[in-house]
This record gives sequence, structure tokens and C-alpha cells, in this order.
Amino acid sequence: MRAKQKYLYLSFLSALLFSAGWLMHFSLFIFFAFVPLLQLEDAISKNNGIPKQKLKLTAYVYLTFLIWNVLTTWWVSLASFGGACIAFLFNSFFMTLAFVFYSNLKNKINKPFAVWLLIPIWLGYEFLHTIWDLSWSWLILGNVFSFNTSWVQWFEYTGTSGGTAWALFVNILIFNVIKQHAYLKIISSPVLKISASILMPILFSYLIYAFTTPLFKSQNKLNVVVVQPNIDPYNDKFVTDFQTQFSKCLSLIKNKVNKNTDYLVLPETFIVGQGMNEALINENEAIFWFKDSLLKKYPKLKIIVGADTYRFFHHADSITETARPYQEPGVYYDVYNTALQIDSSKNVQVYHKSKLVPGVERMPFASLLKPLESLAIEMGGTFGSLGTQKYRSVFTDSLNNTHVAPVICYESVYSDFVSGYMQKNANIIFIITNDGWWGKTPGHIQHLNYARLRAIENRVQIARSANTGISCFINEFGEISDATNFWEEAVIEKQLYKNNNRTFFAKNGDLISYFSTFIAIILVMLSIILRFKK
Repeated sequence: MRAKQKYLYLSFLSALLFSAGWLMHFSLFIFFAFVPLLQLEDAISKNNGIPKQKLKLTAYVYLTFLIWNVLTTWWVSLASFGGACIAFLFNSFFMTLAFVFYSNLKNKINKPFAVWLLIPIWLGYEFLHTIWDLSWSWLILGNVFSFNTSWVQWFEYTGTSGGTAWALFVNILIFNVIKQHAYLKIISSPVLKISASILMPILFSYLIYAFTTPLFKSQNKLNVVVVQPNIDPYNDKFVTDFQTQFSKCLSLIKNKVNKNTDYLVLPETFIVGQGMNEALINENEAIFWFKDSLLKKYPKLKIIVGADTYRFFHHADSITETARPYQEPGVYYDVYNTALQIDSSKNVQVYHKSKLVPGVERMPFASLLKPLESLAIEMGGTFGSLGTQKYRSVFTDSLNNTHVAPVICYESVYSDFVSGYMQKNANIIFIITNDGWWGKTPGHIQHLNYARLRAIENRVQIARSANTGISCFINEFGEISDATNFWEEAVIEKQLYKNNNRTFFAKNGDLISYFSTFIAIILVMLSIILRFKK
């Protein structure tokens, strides 16, 4: 009975430490969150030969991750309770799978160094969880540092995976120290090692901050206006006619947009209605309104805006896995969550959101589960599986050498994905989103803060337009300015600065994750070999 109580205590303690970093916005907790779980695994593994002990470990580990998922992302249930439950159960399962695999491999190797294998295994799991159809990367360990960005200015070299590796390293170090020392003095070599492992990267971060030249000293500036129209996504946005919403926008930006304004940024799915046929996009009424009301008066202006669009396919070889049958035989069409750049030229630049929310915007494994795609949760004015595009598109303005990364909503959570825009020569990021689905909960705050990491990783400035908030500007150090209140109409304006230089991370991608995934695959093969070796 005592052992059971001890295991429950360690499981709950680990879950609370994981959750505290997100809920209390203090990243320090992540350095201790794995320690109780490692102690739990170590205690149960002493009887690893007993099959029931493996099941017991799995149960306690799953309990830890399930509590963490629920406490940190409970707000997903406001959009769909059933969908949230599925997300909690499956994401906790994948985390448990990674940890239990680590435990089994560690015990088969049975060497002191094996505890460190948790680092490549967990990093490999995190990366693979970002690139498949069931991707839910909200709780990547490194994301917790979005609340304390002054600690991780070195993400320009490592990306967020560097934060995950740092957290795991410190946790394992603390676990080993506690295991090897029954009693510790405050001033002792082991304690100093732990302190140095936490403080040295933070000190390095402050040195980078001190010696990095701010972008405002350059001449590559843009005048940007961001609109937060604050249209209720549940009750108004997708039932009110677009002309009414457009008129509201014009009244908000009156006296804000002028001849010096370079960009006007509007939120995700701002243009709604019956959808926009991309083949006839220049003839669309909404495009005409923008050009007639704003671009005739301000020909220098570029408008970045979200829209629902669709595209027809008339040939069998061009039909995508998410395409839907049209009323005409042999004709299919795809629906997209789209970003547009509208300017005084004849061409409207188009980008299709490509990191879609599983179960909301896309049925996972659409080619296999296509008959079930109608069960996808209806949000954003469309339902079923949306279409995507394979490569990132950058909106360009050749006259002033501006290349905008049009990041749509959920895409801003993905570190390696956003850096792909930089490899397409993007020198500034505009995030358009609609965060009203979660109400006034931690969801929209977490989403906002993750954007700060994208600014640091790529050393670019960000304009963020959220339909219901929080809209803001973020500089290249991850510092937020001009933040609006949640669920209020607002218009903000600021001079932003482009950056044509590339960070190490932007040029080379997520090398830590690539290497860790490679090591993790080798470890899986090693585990299979050891299974059949006496």
C-alpha cells in the first residue's frame, strides 16, 4: 500500500510541475518536472522482470501525462468536448509510448549512461509528432520558455528543440544527483553543477541580447496597421454578411490608414460568405471592395487578409486526397483556409494554410478515412478536410524588397515549419488568426506567446492580427508591444523593420530534432535486436 501511495504521489507531483510552467508562466518548473517521473520509473524498474510491473509503470506514466494535458489545454473543450477528450487521451498515449519505450530500452542496456537516452528519444518523439496527421505540438517542452524569452535568446541557433534538450538534461542531472546522494549540502559540487546547468544558458542568452544590434537601427522600415475587428466567431462572424463586416472594418481604420501605410493586416477568414473561386479571384466582389475603397486612394498599400477560398479540379490526375465531388460529374473541388495579399496590381497573391488542426480542419489520414471527413468539427466557416499546399508561399513586393511570411493561426506553433518561410527569403512575419474559439482562457494567451519564439528563432519582427485578440507587434527579441485587450475592437499601428539576414536556425533548420530523430530510430532498431538477444 505504501508503494502505491508513493507512486501516486510521484505521478501527481510530476504532472503538477509540468502544468505549472504553462499555468503560472514560469519556465523554471520544467527543470524539475521529469524528476518525480524518473524516480517512479526507477523504483518500478527494480522489479522489471515482472510483467505486471511494466503495466503498472505504463498506468502511472499515462496518468501523469493525462493530468498535464488536461490541466494545460482544458480550454480546447470549449470548442468541442468530445474532440478535446480524444486529443487528451491520444496525446497522453503518445507521450507515454515514448517514455515507456525509453524505460524498456534503458533496462535492457542496464548501464548508468542509459538514462541519458531519454533526450534523443523524447526529442525524436516531439519532432515526429509535428509532421504527421495527428500532430498536436502544443506541449513541446521547449514551448514553456515562451513565457520567459529573455532566457532563450540562443534559440536563434537551436530553435525550440534546444529548450527541450536543456530541460531534459537538467532533469536527468537532478535525478542522478538525488539518486547518488542521500544527503546534499546547499553549497556542494552536485548542487553547483545543477545551478550551472540552469544559469549558464540564461547568462549566455543575456549576452546575446546585449550584443545583438536591434533592427530599428536599419533603414528597412515598414508602416503597418493591424485590425482587430472583434466579431464573435460563434454567433456573428459566419452568419453576418461580409459587406456589414467590411463596412465595420472601414470605420475602424478611418484616419489610421494613409498614404504612408505600407501594409494593412486583417485576421484569419476575414472574407467570409459563399467562398471565393480562385480561378476568378480578381472578379470577386470582396476584392473589388478593397480595391475601390482603399487601393484607389492609397496605391502604395498592400492588404494581407484571411479568406475562405476554393478551387475546381477537372482532371482525375489533379484531384487531391481532400477534394470533394461537385454537382457536375467528374468535377471535384478543394476548400482552403487562405491568406491573400491584395494590392494595386492585377495579381492577388494566395497562400493556403498547410498546418491544419486535426479533427477541426482536417480528418487525419484523409486518404484512408475520407468517408468520415464530414465528422470534422465545424469551425472557421468550413467543415470536413481542408486542402493544403506542399510548399510555403511568401508574399512579395518587389518595389521595396519586402517578403512577407503569411502565417495562419495554428501554423505559428511550429518552429521548423515557420523557418521554412525564411528559406523562401521572408524578411518579416504577419500572423493572422482567430482565437475567439476558446473564450477568455489560457488558450489564446499561450498561442500569442508561442509567436515570441518564432521571432527569436528567425530574428524577424511580427505583426499579429487576431479577430478577437490579442493583436500586437513582436520584435526580434520576442518582446510584445501595443498588445490589445481580448474581445475588444482595436486598431494598432507601428513601424516595423525587415531583416534580410538569416539566423543559423533559419538557414539550417531544426538540426537538433533531425539528429535526435535519427538516433531515436537507431535506438528502436537496437531495442528490437536486444529483444531477441539472450
